[in-house]
Amino acid sequence: MNFDETAAVFKALGDAHRLKALHFLATADAECCSTGQGVCTCDVQEMLGLSQPTTSHHMKILVDAGLVGAEKRGKWTYYTLSARGMLIARTALDQLLAAVPPFQKEAV
Repeated sequence: MNFDETAAVFKALGDAHRLKALHFLATADAECCSTGQGVCTCDVQEMLGLSQPTTSHHMKILVDAGLVGAEKRGKWTYYTLSARGMLIARTALDQLLAAVPPFQKEAV
């Protein structure tokens, strides 16, 4: 396990605005600027209710952690979910869960 990379993913996941952004990317409908190849920054910003610089900051953290892909088109950036960061998180959780004694897993 790459601890620095894994910590960056969990840090990115550790913010409610970023979790909302990930959920929005996963569930965006045709009413937003989605082209089927990403969701526009303008829609993410509107959904989060944050300023453009703050939205960009949160999205950069998600991109850097490998949870989101970004593609610049004209003046807007379009975001898509990326499996890389999610696989890092799942692998880390799977490894930790494997170390939990069986009697404790039953309590969940």
